[in-house]
Amino acid sequence: MQPFEFSGISTRVVFGAGTLSKLPEELARLGAQSPFIVSTAQQIDAAHDLEARIGATISGIYAGAVMHTPTDVTARALEAFRASDADCIVAIGGGSTIGLSKALATRTGANQLVIPTTYAGSEMTDILGETENGRKVTRRDPSIRPETVIYDVDLTLTLPPQLTTTSALNAIAHGIEALYAPDANPILSLMAGEAMSAFAEALPLVMAEPGNSDARARVLYGAWLCSTTLGYITMGLHHKLAHVLGGSFGTPHAETHAILIPHVAAFNAEAAAEQLAPVARAFGSTGGGLWDFAKSCGAPMRLSDLGLTRDDIARATAIAAESPYSNPRPVSQDAIHAILEAAWEGRRPIA
Repeated sequence: MQPFEFSGISTRVVFGAGTLSKLPEELARLGAQSPFIVSTAQQIDAAHDLEARIGATISGIYAGAVMHTPTDVTARALEAFRASDADCIVAIGGGSTIGLSKALATRTGANQLVIPTTYAGSEMTDILGETENGRKVTRRDPSIRPETVIYDVDLTLTLPPQLTTTSALNAIAHGIEALYAPDANPILSLMAGEAMSAFAEALPLVMAEPGNSDARARVLYGAWLCSTTLGYITMGLHHKLAHVLGGSFGTPHAETHAILIPHVAAFNAEAAAEQLAPVARAFGSTGGGLWDFAKSCGAPMRLSDLGLTRDDIARATAIAAESPYSNPRPVSQDAIHAILEAAWEGRRPIA
């Protein structure tokens, strides 16, 4: 038994069906009197629904969140936030919206109440990835972590099949990296293993019957588990590659994670077979089994389909090698290139 340290889960979680009805109560718990609502342009109707639920006290709506949290978008949102005299941020959406909420919170000290509508899983973490001048930089700070997360299963019932699959695989990637992280602990490993089982059992049911509330709840539960584990561990090679591709090449966040994770998991299986055993049990094998699972759920399988060219592989390899993340298996430039090439071509991993 290895010694470990664990600070405990600090974010308040409200989980279930119809839990959005508790929004006013949760805002009152935070002492918020003038909340500022954040969303993407595509989810402006959801933002207005929150406005109606909250009442006349909202200070404003900013519906300009976009992928990879560009700093120029944050600057515009920050100007709107400060002009509104807001005392709290309410974010509804996926990773784009939650990223902007975190960027505002860490700059202003405002509390956050986050309502995720996908399974991507950034809501429970103290991690913020921001893009500027074609590079994505990740940082961590307690001010980044939301104070309250409301998970409402009802908000996921109409999630499109493609986004259902890719955001679920994005979450799975968080859990996989938690299993072999250098600061993993037994609690987080149990949570990550439980999440693998939840996804393996429930995601195919959701793909066959998108309106199945029980299956949706199980997938959302898996997403919460994986998001929580990511919030307390050191990220590895998978997240490094995803951040490089998203920040420097503009590849879509969830799709990038979905394509990469079977290949990185297979690479790390050689050095972390024991830690990755829950993945092998859930999907049949660590890399190939996960790749088969992703394909059966309709996930994208090739980085080339995201607009990445073969020539981009060499540049992405060089960027990733500049500041490597911790990883259970030593990582060379040749290894990075081989992983990216396999993911670009969509080859099934052997491990």
